[in-house]
Amino acid sequence: MSWGQSVTYVSGSDRRKMERAMGFEPTTPTLARLCSTPELHPLTRSATDRCGLISFLPPPLQHRLSRLVQAGISEYASEKSPDHPERPMPATPDDLAAFLRNLGVETTTVTHPPLHTVEESQALRGEIPGAHTKNLFLKDKKDALFLVVAPEDAAIDLKRLHHRIGASGRLSFGRPELLRDVLGVSPGSVTPFGLINDDPPRVTVILDAALMTNDTVNCHPLVNTATTTIRSADLLAFIRATGHEPRTIAIGEAGPPP
Repeated sequence: MSWGQSVTYVSGSDRRKMERAMGFEPTTPTLARLCSTPELHPLTRSATDRCGLISFLPPPLQHRLSRLVQAGISEYASEKSPDHPERPMPATPDDLAAFLRNLGVETTTVTHPPLHTVEESQALRGEIPGAHTKNLFLKDKKDALFLVVAPEDAAIDLKRLHHRIGASGRLSFGRPELLRDVLGVSPGSVTPFGLINDDPPRVTVILDAALMTNDTVNCHPLVNTATTTIRSADLLAFIRATGHEPRTIAIGEAGPPP
């Protein structure tokens, strides 16, 4: 350092805040060295994985730990969800795509005008192969939450559905604000991919048995301006990777579930 060069001193408290905002907070000399030595992590890391440690975990743990780190970033970078300041921002379509890649899942996504209903979807989405879905975000009398995923043309009797899925009393649609809080999506964009935001899991996932006999299914990738095609087996793998164990039930049949 030459004479006349200015020096800026950063207090320990401010330094820790800066470190948290960057996505890490070294607590030991070893962790500090891992985070600060380029040779030990030559690959470019995301803001939530400055140390390169998250990428070595299984995908479900990667997602959960990344969300915890993101919550720390939000605390110091003022990026909290405007509706629920105590929760991190919901996953984006890019976050979803990265999560699926980490699982080794291949998908195809087609963009289109916004689709709010099944009728709009059939008229505007164009020719997209595979089964198309309708997704119902429901709650019962005891406020237990359900996501029902069925073929778009399935006739679902909400007055009797609670018998099929084991809900407590009649089912009703969850409020838009509850939908955004739990699945991170808006009405018209309900999708099983929203389960990436349900952490820790609150939703019971119900898959229609007839739907899952198809090789591929189509769902919105968190927004209603695109449709993502995914193999049925890979959709199951995704749901389980988010910490949910789906139940497969013949929704259209009457009577109690088997």
